[in-house]
Amino acid sequence: MKVGRIVMIVVGALLALIGFGLLAGGTAGLIAYATQRTDGFFQTGEVRLASPTYAITSDRVDLESEPGEADWLVDRGALGTVRLRLDPARPETPIFAGIGPTADVASYLEGVPRDSIRDIELSPDRVLYRRVPGEAAPQPPGEEPFWVAQVTTDTEDELTWEVESGDWTVVLMNADASRGVDVDARLGIKIDWLLPALMGMLVAGVVILAGGAVLVIFGGRGLARRDEPTPAAAPTQWPAPTTPVAAPTATALDVRPAAAPYPLRLTGHLDADLSRGLWLVKWLLAIPHYIVLVFLWIAFTVVSVIAFFAILFTERYPRGLFDFNVGVLRWSWRVGYYSYSTLGTDRYPPFSLQPADYPAELTVQYPERLSRGLVLVKWWLLALPHYVIVALFGGGWWLGWWEPSDARWTGESPGLIGLLVLFAAAAFLFTGRYPRSIFDFVMGLNRWVYRVIAYAALMTDQYPPFRLDQGSEDDSGTTIDGGLVQGSLPSR
Repeated sequence: MKVGRIVMIVVGALLALIGFGLLAGGTAGLIAYATQRTDGFFQTGEVRLASPTYAITSDRVDLESEPGEADWLVDRGALGTVRLRLDPARPETPIFAGIGPTADVASYLEGVPRDSIRDIELSPDRVLYRRVPGEAAPQPPGEEPFWVAQVTTDTEDELTWEVESGDWTVVLMNADASRGVDVDARLGIKIDWLLPALMGMLVAGVVILAGGAVLVIFGGRGLARRDEPTPAAAPTQWPAPTTPVAAPTATALDVRPAAAPYPLRLTGHLDADLSRGLWLVKWLLAIPHYIVLVFLWIAFTVVSVIAFFAILFTERYPRGLFDFNVGVLRWSWRVGYYSYSTLGTDRYPPFSLQPADYPAELTVQYPERLSRGLVLVKWWLLALPHYVIVALFGGGWWLGWWEPSDARWTGESPGLIGLLVLFAAAAFLFTGRYPRSIFDFVMGLNRWVYRVIAYAALMTDQYPPFRLDQGSEDDSGTTIDGGLVQGSLPSR
């Protein structure tokens, strides 16, 4: 498996992710553009603004241009048009709304008690203010000459302003500069170049997504393993028998056909010479692997999406992409086995997607055909019971507590796997022995988790069994009846 092919898949997956984000954002923006406008303006809901002081002001709106910026960003109107609609709570008291330079507004309201809007929450409607104290009383705002846009509700209820470069503050006051401002307001904005920008996002998203998919597909083709598997050698017996050994007969035993083995097989062999203290710093030693795995799992997700459509139309999982995703699972299992999913070895995991001489291994049998119907439901609907169980294994929400004040469940634990590994590590630290029963149980839990991942990632149609296949070796599919392991002869 060439490094260049892996890089091609990872880069392609990242491009596909970026392209998908642009495509989704452009599509959502176009839908909003077509359905959420009023007279060409995107408009908020009605918000109640009220203050017992003389004025309500916005935080400063800094639209100052930097040297070297394109002229179209600072020209009048290039940044859009703002509309503020006002409905006074007391019609007999007209409301003044104005937009002015921040420095002039600050000078005009110096020493005047007012409320500055700190935040507006639209669901539910709530406005947070910051009180600015003072003792002075202002002059009527309509007499001031510095406003770049202004309106008084006794003549008009709508302020419209073509946004300009500068440092601005919005002010709401009673027109007679009296105390007690109370008004319902709606804010709208219109950007003339928004539609071309959204179309550009849509086109760029399609192009980048297609380019990323091509890289992933061509990279995956080079990773397909075409070699035929080497036939397994016939088992030998030791010591060699001097006379023929009669095959065990089924008449004295309850022999039943063995169940089919699950396509994913996960193994892990416990090291006999584990370090008592190394597990304390493995989180640090594994950081390079964690960084690589972040990108590999992004690629894994994108590859799974591509495989979804491939299976839907061809009933086949592209072999190169399948081998790549198996490699990501294998890499993840090795790092987990080395670190805090098992702590079963002190051998540093290899930076490889391929099978290797390592105590932990994972393989998935390639499916020649996959169901088009199952691919639509197995990754979410059919896998739901397993998701609940795997959440218990990997996430410790069930060990949290209810917080009445916030009406929510709080607290988090490492999950069942993490807790068992922690207990085993503590026991090993003080006794020098990794409890074998905990190891076998943890192996079964990890095996369950990875089977669910493979099923949800569309790599098999065989439903994961609801059972723990414990131990180092994955013996799923074999049955033991009267001491005879079905499908093989016991070695001596």
